[in-house]
Amino acid sequence: MKIEQLLTIIKDALEDKKAHDIEVLDVRDKSSITDFMVIATGNTGRQVIALAQHLIEKAKSYGERPLGNEGYNVGEWVLVDLGDIIVHIMQPETRDFYQLEKLWSEVDTVSN
Repeated sequence: MKIEQLLTIIKDALEDKKAHDIEVLDVRDKSSITDFMVIATGNTGRQVIALAQHLIEKAKSYGERPLGNEGYNVGEWVLVDLGDIIVHIMQPETRDFYQLEKLWSEVDTVSN
């Protein structure tokens, strides 16, 4: 599957469950661990977990198995590793605190 198709699947899955402030960062020239980072916000721990579960199910239905995930036990910040794309789903306070977008501020944002 092409990476653009996987990005679309990820964004659609997050939008299905009402994630907001979805940002796609192109880190191909900045990181050796992944090509893209997707950052999204869920309002509560329950929603963050539900977003991650839905994303994983959707990815699997297209034949993409996550390499791993972290953060299900609390739901404050769940990371889903899809290899070329790492997805961060956070509660608003956590996203504000860590400011991943600022950390990667020199990275190009992808707009579709």
